[in-house]
Amino acid sequence: MRTIRSLGLLLCAVLVVAGCATGGARAPLRVAALYCGEIQIPDISPWSPGFNQGRPMTFSDNCYLIQHGSDWMLWDSGLADALAANPDGAGGPMGMRMRRTKTLASQLAALGVAPEQIKIVAFSHTHADHVGNANQFAGATLYMQQAEHDAAFGAEPGKFGFNPALYAKLRDAKVVKLNGDKDVFGDGSVVILSTPGHTPGHQSLLLRLPKTGAVILSGDCAHFEENFDQRRVPRFNFSREQTLASMERVAQLMRTERAQFWINHDGEQNAGLAHGQFID
Repeated sequence: MRTIRSLGLLLCAVLVVAGCATGGARAPLRVAALYCGEIQIPDISPWSPGFNQGRPMTFSDNCYLIQHGSDWMLWDSGLADALAANPDGAGGPMGMRMRRTKTLASQLAALGVAPEQIKIVAFSHTHADHVGNANQFAGATLYMQQAEHDAAFGAEPGKFGFNPALYAKLRDAKVVKLNGDKDVFGDGSVVILSTPGHTPGHQSLLLRLPKTGAVILSGDCAHFEENFDQRRVPRFNFSREQTLASMERVAQLMRTERAQFWINHDGEQNAGLAHGQFID
């Protein structure tokens, strides 16, 4: 009997390490990719130094609405909804032009979800194309790496390319400050991954969907597939060494989890995703 009990305890320990639920079945999990803008870039060589000189590319920009049981979570918030009122979009650094044709608010409404229903919000990082609508979710609990929080709410956010006006209402929000990975719901189904490098506290997200399987949402750990495959680091990243280590970490997780890697700004890959509908 003692041997059987020991084996049972060992199995429980293995399940915990693997990120599996130990207190019964996981709550139902599903995710919807939402269109959150696009960025036209005339020359992507700054993102891949030494390569692609003069090559244009249109970056996609997604947000992800996640339902875990009765809980709603938003991952990233895209470019500001106000851009949808201007067909020409807005200019940005390095000749970029940012556009969106429909708002995040309207897409949430189409799925029957109001901003105040979203109880958890997390951003891969604090650049404008990821926190453009952050102020709509000031009532949610914010999950953020300590290093990113220090940079975003510190004395010099502009030093990191952050615009504090875009997330000012989150200054007083409830915050769970992280120093590494976080199993959001405690059952291994939604895990924030610490992947610093692009910014001081950049993070990615691992979803273990019941039918689709494991999916890793990239944030800006890599901007397009070629850069990820060739381990090319944008010249403006916070840390080249951390970026490379984060890419390797994601690659290892892809192998062990047999995970898909959804690269947020890879327009070609993004065209193959169904938007505005849930998958599980």
